Amino acid sequence: MPKAVMCRKLGAPEDLVLEEMAPAVLGPGQLRISIHAAGINYPDLLMIAGRYQHKPALPFIPGLEAAGTVSEVGAEAAAGFAPGDRVMVGLRQGGYAEEVVIAPEQAMPLPPGFSFAEGATFRAAYATAYHALVDRAALRAGETLLVHGAGGGVGLAAVEIGKRLGATVIAAASREAKLDVARARGADHLVLYGREPFRDAVKRITGGAGADIVFDPVGGAVFEESLRCIAWGARVLVIGFTGGIGTARSNLLLLKGASVIGVRAGEAGRRDPAQRARLIAALTDLVAAGHLRPHISHALPLARWAEAMRLVAERAVIGRVALLVRET
Repeated sequence: MPKAVMCRKLGAPEDLVLEEMAPAVLGPGQLRISIHAAGINYPDLLMIAGRYQHKPALPFIPGLEAAGTVSEVGAEAAAGFAPGDRVMVGLRQGGYAEEVVIAPEQAMPLPPGFSFAEGATFRAAYATAYHALVDRAALRAGETLLVHGAGGGVGLAAVEIGKRLGATVIAAASREAKLDVARARGADHLVLYGREPFRDAVKRITGGAGADIVFDPVGGAVFEESLRCIAWGARVLVIGFTGGIGTARSNLLLLKGASVIGVRAGEAGRRDPAQRARLIAALTDLVAAGHLRPHISHALPLARWAEAMRLVAERAVIGRVALLVRET
């Protein structure tokens, strides 16, 4: 019987339980995936606490992404996948487990040279960053991109993709070690929270012009202060709210002709499969060219899920955390 980390009551990571589960029935056109690694995302913490926009019925298995091998192909499965294929998987939940059953469109080939841990920490962050910068903000070469939380997984993905799109990237983070990684991934300018107010740093770096695009997975006061260092016509991308819910002052938006834009890459892909296919193709090309690769600061076994999730909750991570589900 496969094992999974199960959420039977809403609460903290320590409230989850590791238990055996009955194998899911494989329907026509579906794939059974033997999971080797799972990625931990901040929404996992929100979901088990009942604070995320997607609220699965109890009990459920958390985990938005994973990587492994195709172990079984259902009748009438889409061409392109066969038993033994190494894949990355996008999910709404279910990644913290030894296996999962999915539709073929939820899988994409694991890039050559990627470990399962890298594959399990690629899709959510990079899809979010690409969708935000390309589909939502329409970033143009030469624009200035301010990335908050640039030491986290989605922040680093935005640094990398923004740089590939020709932006001048300002990376802001809470620790020097995080900024060192952001610099290595292409950031042009580094801002350490606490050294000086970041809005002052952005104005200094841009000669008073401000940022054209703000990529904000933090929210709270960071979101509110970002509105004070934006350029005319700026696009402020709301990625998440690890620092709380921010409030937009309408007068600041009016004065700068600015837009606040919500980003939900997963939901956008479900509503527009053609857009999702274009996004996956673009990410595949960037990976093949060697431009994108997750930075994993911690990789822990499945049985240490609570410790791994706490690292994310306490912002002790640089890049991503992976759960190692089985020997690879």
